[in-house]
Amino acid sequence: MFQIPVLTRNRIRLAYAVAITADALQLLLGPFGWTFPDQVIDVIAMILTMALLGFHPLLLPTFIVEFVPLVDMLPTWTACVALVVWLRKKQQTAKPPKEGPVIDV
Repeated sequence: MFQIPVLTRNRIRLAYAVAITADALQLLLGPFGWTFPDQVIDVIAMILTMALLGFHPLLLPTFIVEFVPLVDMLPTWTACVALVVWLRKKQQTAKPPKEGPVIDV
């Protein structure tokens, strides 16, 4: 369905740059109460993060949580990227099971 890209240092750095930039912009715009620019930043951050790291279900709650007042002031994009990178690395370095007898329960 969705192709999961191989994580490279460049992809990870760019994903963190996008997340940190999005969180910083939202923190700076927060006191002004500008709702529309916040949502535009969220949409751009989600699209760029998906392009760099591939789709992951954790991106959806992060996107939705950004609509909750005061919670959107937290660095949610940065935390989400850190978690997705950790899970992707864990997934990509996992060794496939050796062939042998299969026990079906």
